[in-house]
Amino acid sequence: MKTQSRHRQSALIAACMVALAPLAALAASGPVVPTAVARSAPVGVGLELDGTLQAVRQSTVAAQAAGNVVQLLVRAGDAVRAGQPIARIDGRDAQAGLARSNAAVAQSQAELANARAAWERSRQLRDKGFVSQAALDVAEAQYRAAQAGQQQAQAGRSQAALASSFTTVVAPYDGLVLATHVQAGDLAAPGRPVATIYAPQPIRAVAYVPASQQALARQAQRVQVRLPSGEWIAPSARVALPGADPVSQTIEFRLELPAAAAAGAIPGQSVRVRFAGGSAERLTVPGSALLRRGELTGVYVARENGFVLQAVRVGTEHGEAGTEILAGLEPGARIALDPVRAGLAGAQAAPAGAAR
Repeated sequence: MKTQSRHRQSALIAACMVALAPLAALAASGPVVPTAVARSAPVGVGLELDGTLQAVRQSTVAAQAAGNVVQLLVRAGDAVRAGQPIARIDGRDAQAGLARSNAAVAQSQAELANARAAWERSRQLRDKGFVSQAALDVAEAQYRAAQAGQQQAQAGRSQAALASSFTTVVAPYDGLVLATHVQAGDLAAPGRPVATIYAPQPIRAVAYVPASQQALARQAQRVQVRLPSGEWIAPSARVALPGADPVSQTIEFRLELPAAAAAGAIPGQSVRVRFAGGSAERLTVPGSALLRRGELTGVYVARENGFVLQAVRVGTEHGEAGTEILAGLEPGARIALDPVRAGLAGAQAAPAGAAR
């Protein structure tokens, strides 16, 4: 029985080895990965910084009258037209003030009419010699005072009407509501923000350049902005503010973007800004050869027995010229162009003639 059991085990092991043989052969013949040689190449020398998109026209609309907010007519993300109401403030006090001003105007008109009539009667009586010149002068002075009183009443009514109009907060131009800062029932006061509105176009990129490198940025032969879509575009205009921030020691550069190229961009999104001033030799690799895993960036370097993952420190991206390697890789190294396949078991580098 023991002899039969040993024969059965031997047969089972032999069968397993036969079944696993194709898998072992497959592992031994892993994927063939195309490679490229890391070489120094002329690339643009300059400065690359993070930036943000900013609406050229953005306004925080504030209340100009005191009172409770009775209606908030917009929400964040709504499109508004110039002059469109966005909030209403309790205007009963302003309406009462306007009514008082209207009554004052009516009273001044009556007083003016009475003073004019008295002045005209005094003038006629003076012509006939029934009153003195002093009486005529008094009547004329009262008439002039009534005229001034009417003008004052009319100015008061205009002021009251203006204050009444402040109870409706309106959009200053066509745009989108970025945020609202009050809710219905809140107490509004002159100067309290109600909503922030911006115009989708025009839009600009803003970058803060260290003061020590401002000369490079100002003299850059070419400036490019990388949008969130990944496209690099050239700004239509650039302006550097004349002063530096006293805390961060940076200078703000404003780069106006073409409307067609920046269509769909949203204020607050991050961009990359590149100031290019010349060319120099730098070690670069294709961007597709980089393997990024969290904080690790590496490339697979071809060896005799396959590929070895090697950590590198990368610098500026130069588009078709590749990504600059600052440390971790020697010129002439053969690197895998497909790092995912190069990490598979048994992966082999393509023959040198097939490298690209």
